[in-house]
Amino acid sequence: MSTTHGGPSTADGPPASSAPASAVDTKQIPVRADGVQLIGQTKGSGYREAPSLVRRADGQTLQLTRLLYLILEAVDGRRGLEEIAGHASSESGRLVSADNVRTLIDSQLLPLGLLQLADGSQPELRKADPLLGMRFRYTVTDPERTRKLTAPFAVLFNPLIVAAVTVAFIATCWWVLMVKGLASATHDAFANPGLLLLILLVTVLSAGFHEFGHAAAARRGGATPGAMGTGLYLIWPAFYTDVTDSYRLGRGGRIRTDLGGLYFNAIVAVAILAIWWATGYDALLLVIVTQLLQMVRQLLPLVRFDGYHILADATGVPDLFQRIKPTLLSLLPWRRKDPAAQALKPWARAVVTLWVLVTVPLLLFSMVLMVLSLPRLLGTAWASTQRQFAMLSASLGDGDVLDASLRVLAIAAVALPVLAVLYVLLRLGRQVLTGLWQKTRGNALRRATGLIAIAAVLAGLTWAWWPGGESYRPIQPYERGTLADATTAVFPAAASPGMREGQAGRTVALWPEGARKPTRDEPQLSLVLVPRQTGASGEAGPAAAPSWVFPFDRPAAPEEDGNQSLAVNTTDGSVVYDVAFALVWADDGTDVQTRNEAYAFASCADCSAVAVGFQVVLIVGQTDVIVPENLSAAANVNCLRCLTYALADQLVLTLEGPLSADGAARLNELWQQIADFGRTLQQVPLSEIQGRLNAFKLQIMDVIKSDPTARPGSPARPSTSTTATPTPSTTPSTSASPTPGGTLSPSSGADVTPRPSGGSATTAPAPAPTGGVPTTGSQPTPFIDTTAPSPGTTPTRTSGAGQGPPVTPATAAPKP
Repeated sequence: MSTTHGGPSTADGPPASSAPASAVDTKQIPVRADGVQLIGQTKGSGYREAPSLVRRADGQTLQLTRLLYLILEAVDGRRGLEEIAGHASSESGRLVSADNVRTLIDSQLLPLGLLQLADGSQPELRKADPLLGMRFRYTVTDPERTRKLTAPFAVLFNPLIVAAVTVAFIATCWWVLMVKGLASATHDAFANPGLLLLILLVTVLSAGFHEFGHAAAARRGGATPGAMGTGLYLIWPAFYTDVTDSYRLGRGGRIRTDLGGLYFNAIVAVAILAIWWATGYDALLLVIVTQLLQMVRQLLPLVRFDGYHILADATGVPDLFQRIKPTLLSLLPWRRKDPAAQALKPWARAVVTLWVLVTVPLLLFSMVLMVLSLPRLLGTAWASTQRQFAMLSASLGDGDVLDASLRVLAIAAVALPVLAVLYVLLRLGRQVLTGLWQKTRGNALRRATGLIAIAAVLAGLTWAWWPGGESYRPIQPYERGTLADATTAVFPAAASPGMREGQAGRTVALWPEGARKPTRDEPQLSLVLVPRQTGASGEAGPAAAPSWVFPFDRPAAPEEDGNQSLAVNTTDGSVVYDVAFALVWADDGTDVQTRNEAYAFASCADCSAVAVGFQVVLIVGQTDVIVPENLSAAANVNCLRCLTYALADQLVLTLEGPLSADGAARLNELWQQIADFGRTLQQVPLSEIQGRLNAFKLQIMDVIKSDPTARPGSPARPSTSTTATPTPSTTPSTSASPTPGGTLSPSSGADVTPRPSGGSATTAPAPAPTGGVPTTGSQPTPFIDTTAPSPGTTPTRTSGAGQGPPVTPATAAPKP
């Protein structure tokens, strides 16, 4: 953090802080309040009439006109009003009466808390509370200790030493960034948690050393540094040094004080390079990068960093933020000649106007962006905190103290900015409400207008922060994070579709981990599907909101003899089941290429998607080609605490002949039990579903084996494909909720009645049409076709899919 100059407040307008005023009795002698310091007239001021500065006991620095300063200077506890008026008249060259002195004391000096009250008591001081000021200050060293600690460092501002350090710093930066590089340093730091903690510690200590630079520079110029401490500035912890006394210095001395912190950052960078040279620890080079980043941040003149104070001291305008209102009003044609607008010298006014025109829009834009992006920020912080807590628990379980320490720091780094943003917004709202209430006091029309404006703002915030859609979706690694993207969650209708038919555009594409990505030299052909809404006339209308949110195509619709279960869940806090059971007969030499599929996809929070596909294929007589497929896939995209589970179970049997009447009746009765099981599947624990289906398959095989006319041609073997992709902290709820994309309820399983004999027949349910399928596999045999894909894998990034390894189909040899 940069220097603290005390934020000078002008006494020409409403005071920045006030105390209960008590008129001074002309028979009494006015006395200064305890702790008031007279700093004097500002040197190198940008005002036409250079202001004079005084400092109260609470550290608040006030900016007074020359006449007010002369009156306060004459108040020594011995002089009366007449003597004070005489001193002010002789020093200012203007005639000042005792009545003038009494008026200025009552209207200016007493409300500012610079004089004791009429009864001799000290004034109640209420310090100015600017929105962009430092909060929650904690003093580490008092002024006396600060002077002792920083005195040895004043010698570092010898011109020869400054020149040598500057040259060494430039050479260090060039060598690290252009010659050595940071790859090895980054690898070493993140491979060793101890080194990473060391880098963080050195970076924090260097921020404190930065404040030593300000204090030492002030001592070098002849000023007396004050207290040093820490606090919260904007959204980050920061150190501070009180160098208000540097206002006594000329322009050069003040700028040296402002640059002292940056100079000490350069000293740290050069010293770290020397330590690296002696030890060879590449990770230390990252400290040099942190110093560069600190220096760049400190040079920003938009808020009270070093760059702000450098600009203020260079122009001779102590508090630039107090010049925002008069500067903006002076841009109005009828306000150009206002005294407040003409207070600055022409060149200083031009610089300050340029600063105001750049700073005000950027601050307003930052505030609006903060409000609009707050939901995504909260969602991201919550997801990141949960991940860090999980890793913290794992580290504590393994006894890894260093890694656990890093996780604690990571949690604090995530939580602190969010809390600070909320705090800034609350303070801003409180200040606006308080100011509006005070300024509209006694004017019913203005107050009513103000209340209407407040209600409109609250309605807008409610609309922007209302949960729904992707408002609180965590930020994903593949997002670009442009300014347009920041408002997409709030203004989805205004978001560009990215790719338009017949036009070039930009979109987001996901590749499997390790896959070769296209480049400009080696592009890959892609097909982009643009959804269109078709009206009653059949003509394409405006693009409809996409119902498919996953970064891959929907599974293709099942073929005539296929069986497919597709569970898609995009609703937070819900559970979606889709069950498809089918019994397929094939005879008269019909080729068997039936496919059994189960797909479960989710993109939601606290949700589940469960798909179960069960298919029995009975082949009667001679068949030359038996290539059935059994596949499952489960994936979650942008999911938080969700579960996707897909189970594809297939049984393929060859029969020497058709079933007898008794065997057909038994099979029909068994199939009704299986169908009833499908209708109540939602009440069955996931861990028991596959076991129940295996039991049904054994019963089916028993029916076939015991039938005298339809004995199987070979021992039967079941086929199962199961895929499940849970996310951490899986907590599925218990209520079913259908979703777009043809998701079926548990009772949608097909009831298929077996037939004892006859021609070729196939039976299967018909889910909604879809497109694109994952990798498939088959393993045909003369009697039973099986595929057993491996369990689903946890996705990279935030999405993933599980599917079986591909198995080359084969043509079965005819049964002897």
